[in-house]
Amino acid sequence: MSDLPRDPETNPSQVAGADDTAPFEDPPSTTGDPPPTPAESERVIQDAAGGSKSGTNLDSLIGRLVVEQGLATPDEVKYALTLSRTGEEDDSSKSLTQILVDREFVTSRQLARLREVLEAERGGQQIPGYKILGKLGAGAMATVYKAKQISLDRTVAIKKLPEKFSQNPQFIERFFAEGRAAAQLNHPNIVQAFDVGNEGEIYYFVMEFVEGRTVHDDIVKHKRYKEDEALDIIIQVAEALDHAHARGLIHRDVKPKNIIITQEGVVKLADMGLARAISDKEAAEAEAGKAFGTPYYISPEQIRGEVDIGPPADIYALGATLYHMITGSVPFEAKSPSEVMRKHLKSELVPPDHVNPKLSAGISEVVEMMMAKKVKHRYATCKDVLLDLRAVKAGEQPPLAHQDVLPADDLTALAEAEASAEAAIPEDKALPQGNTVAERLTWPPFVILMVLLLLSLAVNVIGWVT
Repeated sequence: MSDLPRDPETNPSQVAGADDTAPFEDPPSTTGDPPPTPAESERVIQDAAGGSKSGTNLDSLIGRLVVEQGLATPDEVKYALTLSRTGEEDDSSKSLTQILVDREFVTSRQLARLREVLEAERGGQQIPGYKILGKLGAGAMATVYKAKQISLDRTVAIKKLPEKFSQNPQFIERFFAEGRAAAQLNHPNIVQAFDVGNEGEIYYFVMEFVEGRTVHDDIVKHKRYKEDEALDIIIQVAEALDHAHARGLIHRDVKPKNIIITQEGVVKLADMGLARAISDKEAAEAEAGKAFGTPYYISPEQIRGEVDIGPPADIYALGATLYHMITGSVPFEAKSPSEVMRKHLKSELVPPDHVNPKLSAGISEVVEMMMAKKVKHRYATCKDVLLDLRAVKAGEQPPLAHQDVLPADDLTALAEAEASAEAAIPEDKALPQGNTVAERLTWPPFVILMVLLLLSLAVNVIGWVT
């Protein structure tokens, strides 16, 4: 087994690999940050705008953005500008942002959010054919923007490679590999890829814009799902994975944050950033010994950095996700990513219905089989998973997870259990030692033969005497 990745030293949200990071999803903070002051808002806007600007230019920029975002009317901005320039009512020493806040035309938080708009404009202004509408989110490997594709007049999402990686061929290739992988898939439960390319040193990936919430959002808000609701979602994700596996791709990062539920209730599997072709032996060997995935949901074989990673790895992660959904807790919890992964390798899984007694035995059996530590004890395909999930949803026992066939490795344990059971039989339950014919039928064969031999001998002796 390869060494586990070291604990992160500077960023607890990342697991250190050779060149990859895996988010460690901590519970969200329950306390908000204090609202920024007007001066702080002005500073972050100035930073996002690209550095130092003269007062007049910065005021004009802020005024334009405030109006475009619908935070204040043109007349309100014009009035505030007049106050800042003419010195009326002792306002000459105040900046436009301070006056806008003082007059309650906008709030400090609203001004701070303008930074995101500016960053979005800077990040996407060089992508031809698209108009950036705002930033959707950012991570270690990419920033995602909401945009409009001008030629088709449709809303899309654009993932952009950070500038710090734009000179690294390895990161560029991985970024394009994500786009190529997503482009091979066409399924209603997978976020669709539209385009991937670059404009100079701007590398981007255009995909379907999905408006909705993630499973992670729901867990944070409601703690856990009802069993039927969780089954509905996981069945759709399993269908998406079955489609991907049939086309030779493994996702390798199935988790609540990568499962989106649209406003219409359609489930979408997102983020093919770690996807890899099952047949790509060159990539597999290059990644050997490295752990790729998210610690709370990663499969044991991914932790060990095994070369042969297939559909069971995604099935394990899907099982861990389902566990989290129906219990409100991740399968294994610890203070560090490495310790969580060690538990995936070594610790016994607490059955879901032991954590949440409201669950059926069937769904617990399915999760336990999905999360079996050995690949050979796990479901082999998502088709098998779907068979059992649909049975549980119909109120039936899962035919595969519930079957009474034990793996060969467990035969020794079965023999020991049987021996213990025999030793535990009370004496009054022992077989009777009577002499009736029915009782003799329970005697061993050699005893019966001896009795018959003696009877035959006796008959012969009596005949000889007479």
